Amino acid sequence: MGLSGRERRILADIELALERDDPELARRVAAINRIESGGDAMTRAADPPALRVTRARGRPVVRRWMVVLAVTLMVFLLAVAVATA
Repeated sequence: MGLSGRERRILADIELALERDDPELARRVAAINRIESGGDAMTRAADPPALRVTRARGRPVVRRWMVVLAVTLMVFLLAVAVATA
């Protein structure tokens, strides 16, 4: 769901105020936004190591739980099929 024109203007005003009040925080937020929007490889290489570690560790954990859930579901369905046959 996209933002309306009014919401975009409000967000732009907030971002401008943030840049004036805390330029370092604004730079870090911009780096995170570039990562989330699929920025180029050069941008990712320049990001702080803490951001790269967080992203690298987050995805495998989710995938691992999805695999565990899928295997558990398959074993359960196989047990139900054997019990009813």
